[in-house]
Amino acid sequence: MGTDSKGPDVAWSTRELAEFAGTTVNTIRHYHRLGLLEEPDRRRNGYKQYGVPHLVCLLRIRRLVELGVPLSEIGVARTNGDVPPEVLRQVDAQLAAEIERLSKARSDIAVILRDGAPADAPAGFASVAPRLSDADTSLIHVYTRLYDDDAMKDLQRMTETDNDPVNAEMDALSPDADEATRQDLAERLAPVIARNLTEYPWLTDPGAHLAKSESVTMQTFVDAVVAIYNPAQVDVLTRASLIAHRLVRPASEAGDDTSPG
Repeated sequence: MGTDSKGPDVAWSTRELAEFAGTTVNTIRHYHRLGLLEEPDRRRNGYKQYGVPHLVCLLRIRRLVELGVPLSEIGVARTNGDVPPEVLRQVDAQLAAEIERLSKARSDIAVILRDGAPADAPAGFASVAPRLSDADTSLIHVYTRLYDDDAMKDLQRMTETDNDPVNAEMDALSPDADEATRQDLAERLAPVIARNLTEYPWLTDPGAHLAKSESVTMQTFVDAVVAIYNPAQVDVLTRASLIAHRLVRPASEAGDDTSPG
């Protein structure tokens, strides 16, 4: 990649070299700063004049960049003559991971377009997003940072099968709902929560599915619920959760719950 040959027959300015090589003046200057491309001689008027060796060196650099080789490794290659195979293997692994990510993104976009879901719906929930409230969607987003992939798949299944009308009432609950309304709604919501606790036992002891520590999960969950739902909804959720736990196990065994149930 050297540029030590003498007397080029052509002389390009920085702009002309950039255009010829299909890159930008700023990129060429960046390569100069990194020591990847040698500075050329200057004309009497002070302008740089690049020759064919500079062009070849620049095109070699651009080829390695196209392959995804980091500029730091290109510097090593310029000194030692080639990019080590292990570097290419690392680049290949990174490209494979990026291809997998892009493929997943395309699949998600297809579902979003098919179902008319919001583009910012949580991953895996696009098919049910249109019938979720803003509050529920927000809480699911928080869950993606608190629970592992297996737990999120279970939460997705819960959401897909949960069509109980009580959920719509919960979403529409006024913050100043009276005592009778809150208690009635809690009693009707409790069996829905109890069913989830029965079908997904890990909800009562989610430790094995936490992506964060138990204390961080608990605090984040509580803070999120209080911030996302209005006071009456929080009250109903608390009452319904307590009733649900009594339905699935003796009250003496009921404890604090960090689960989305």
